[in-house]
Amino acid sequence: MMEKDKLVVLIGPTAVGKTKLSIELAKRLNGEIISGDSMQIYKGMDIGTAKIKANEMDGIPHHLIDIKDPDEPFSVAEFQDIVRKKISEISLKGKLPMIVGGTGLYIQSVIYDYHFSDAPSDDKFRIMLEKRAEEEGNDVLHDELNKVDPISAERIHPNNIRRVIRALEVYHCTGKTINEIQENQNPELMYNTAIIGLTMDRDKLYQRINSRVDIMMDEGLLEEVENLYKQGLKDCQSIQAIGYKELYEYFGHTISLEEAITLLKQNSRRYAKRQLTWFRNKMNVDWFDMSEVVEISTFEKKLAEISTHIEGKLQIKSNT
Repeated sequence: MMEKDKLVVLIGPTAVGKTKLSIELAKRLNGEIISGDSMQIYKGMDIGTAKIKANEMDGIPHHLIDIKDPDEPFSVAEFQDIVRKKISEISLKGKLPMIVGGTGLYIQSVIYDYHFSDAPSDDKFRIMLEKRAEEEGNDVLHDELNKVDPISAERIHPNNIRRVIRALEVYHCTGKTINEIQENQNPELMYNTAIIGLTMDRDKLYQRINSRVDIMMDEGLLEEVENLYKQGLKDCQSIQAIGYKELYEYFGHTISLEEAITLLKQNSRRYAKRQLTWFRNKMNVDWFDMSEVVEISTFEKKLAEISTHIEGKLQIKSNT
């Protein structure tokens, strides 16, 4: 039996401190970082997605950043395919691949051996839905999906009609949602994986999220979003990202700037809560609390603790 490639997965809610820790871990463990964020793939969406800056990378190679234009769709299946190839490439170089991010479904699709293709299909039903989409519009089908499978509807943009139709087709054929089919599988881990989760006291985390939004605004988030708005980018997957959709409402004159910022903070906090729930329910995570990591000394201590844990789990040695 072939030995599985080693892999580190570093997950956690937005603003918990994944980026800084990932760089230091990569230095210690001879790693290269693959972004596990479904929105950092888009060019020109830097501030709102908290994309790492070139001067913060500290010589650590980063992958899956700026690989798509904002008007291009991007699916879980595409992410899975690209990332699995990257893991092989990095491993062959003798480096340790590290997926770092907060998009749970995307990361899960890479590390577990799920078989979505096992769900049956119905060609006649699919063709009928394709015809309806042409005649009645994508939103009608997306509304139908929302009634029977709200989890998929939340994840799939109405204009990604191929995936909307597939989700409806699966429900039509099986009476189950894609999520329910997935939960009934008992998938294996594809890699020799250390899954590290970062958590934090809720009040502290929410404070950090609010503060991060203020910093983003100071750094030019409004101008970044205005640039996309002026390009006429509207009905596309990328603009559904938190930080963009709220400010689009401001540019569309439906809410004030102050209301947009308040909404952005609120949506970011809610997203963090959903991320934590997802990771706790869907993955076998080793959790580390970052609540007290405020000074350099406490950061170094936590870094050493997590690094030692990974070394033990994957049977590797660090550079320190």
